[in-house]
Parts: sequence; C-alpha cells; structure tokens
Amino acid sequence: MSLLSSARRTSAHPPTAPPLPDELVVVPARHPWRWIAVAAVLVLLAQFLHGLATNPGWEWGTFAGYFFEKSVMEALLVTLELTFAGAVLGFLGGIVLAPMRLSGNPVLRAVSWAYIWVFRSVPLIVQLLFWANLGYLYDRLQVGVPFGPGFFSVGTSQLVSAFGAALLGLALHESAYAAEIVRAGILSVDQRQREAAAALGIPRLRQFRRILLPQAMRAILPNAANELVNLLKSTSVVYVLAIGELFYQVQVIYGRNGRVVPLLLVATVWYVVLTAVLSVLQHYTERRFSRGYAR
Repeated sequence: MSLLSSARRTSAHPPTAPPLPDELVVVPARHPWRWIAVAAVLVLLAQFLHGLATNPGWEWGTFAGYFFEKSVMEALLVTLELTFAGAVLGFLGGIVLAPMRLSGNPVLRAVSWAYIWVFRSVPLIVQLLFWANLGYLYDRLQVGVPFGPGFFSVGTSQLVSAFGAALLGLALHESAYAAEIVRAGILSVDQRQREAAAALGIPRLRQFRRILLPQAMRAILPNAANELVNLLKSTSVVYVLAIGELFYQVQVIYGRNGRVVPLLLVATVWYVVLTAVLSVLQHYTERRFSRGYAR
C-alpha cells in the first residue's frame, strides 16, 4: 500500500523542470573547412578559365572557323543517324530479348542469355570489324529451304556496306544492354499486376504491351537515356570503318592542317551539346511517365 500511495503522489505531482535562463545564446555551427574547400575550388576554376582564355594553344579562331564547317556538319548528321537508328533497332531487339530471358521456356531463356553474354563480352570495335569482313566468311547470302535449295541469293558485299556494318554492329551491341535494362524495368513492376491481368483473362502479349511496359518505363527510362548517351559516344568507334562521322571527319581535317587541339575541341563541344540535348529530352520524358506517382 505504501508503494501505491507513493506512485500516486508522484503522478499527481510530477517533478518540475529546472528553470530556463532568461536569455539563451544561440551559437551557429561553423564550418571553416567547408569555406576553405569552396575557396580552393573557385581558385582552381578561375585558373582553368584563365588558361582557356589566354593560352594560345587552344586556337579559338581555328575552333570557331571549323565549328560550323560544312564537312563537320555533314559528319554530325551521320553521327546522329547512327545514334538514333542504332538506338531504335537496339531497343527493339532488347524488348524481344528481355521477355525471352524471363520466359518459362528453357530454350528461349538459354538463347537470350547466350546472346546477351556474347555481345556484352566482345568489344564493340571487334564486332564492327567482324561485320565489315562478313564477306570473307559468306560470299553470298541466300533465302530458301533450311539445309536445302535456295530461292534467291545476294552478294554479302552488296548487302552489308561499311555504313550497314556499322549500324548492324551498333544495333546488335546495343540490344544486349537494352535487354538487361528492359528486364530490370519489368522486374520492378509488382508481381500482383501480372496476377490481376492473368485473372482477368488478358492475353500475355497484351499484358506486356498495355500493363507491364508502361509501368516499367519509369524504371527503364533513366538507364535507357544513359545508354543512349553512351551509344552517341560509341559512334566515334566506327572511324575504323572509314565512315565519315564526327570524330573521323575531325581526324581527316587535322591530318591535313595539323591543328589537332582545336579540331578535337570541335568534336568535344559537339558531343557535349548533343548530350545536353538528350538530357533535356530525358527530363521531360521521365516527367511524362512519372505522372501520378510520388517521387
């Protein structure tokens, strides 16, 4: 009884807090090293910009003269053609390979896995050289009965030109990476979405096209945009096939006049500009597909 009475008295008269002082002194947190780091970064940035402005080796006059030069603009158009055609074909292939990788059929799953493994393992420059020399292995390609007579044939050198070999290599290389991006996006969709669609009797192809893929796009887009930027820069590798894309044309020009640095700067700035444009498109595309979702 005494413990109960003591507890009741304690709850009825809780202990009072110590009195606060009349004036509280608030001392802001100080970060001296942060300001030292900021000052060091600004000094280094100022030195870099000063070097850009004063170092005659950059040859800004030569840079300005070749930035919009006709052959450079034509090469830029070839770069854009290779980038967007390779991206479209690559992601179409990825959309086919990703469901194969997730299929319950072991043959389809094994074929998709082997394709992705091979084309991610072989460097892009090796693939380009291989497709450019396809005529060495197959003089003619024919369409007909498997292991039987052919209906018509065409010469490999006529079918696969240098540009065709570059596009084929970029598309096949890109499809291996796109398949993994699409597969990751599909796996990010809640399994109950597919179960509900199956319970409603929706065909599997329509489930994928109308339910899974639109929701997976929120997870696919950031990685897909990153891969598109990587593909844009990878087009510079096709110079080994003597295709007049941006980097190859810049090499041709500075091979004639010896102005290596300003011509490389021309290519660099154009790649930066194109990447910035793709980043803006990525931002608005992601915002469109993220409507109705909390970020």
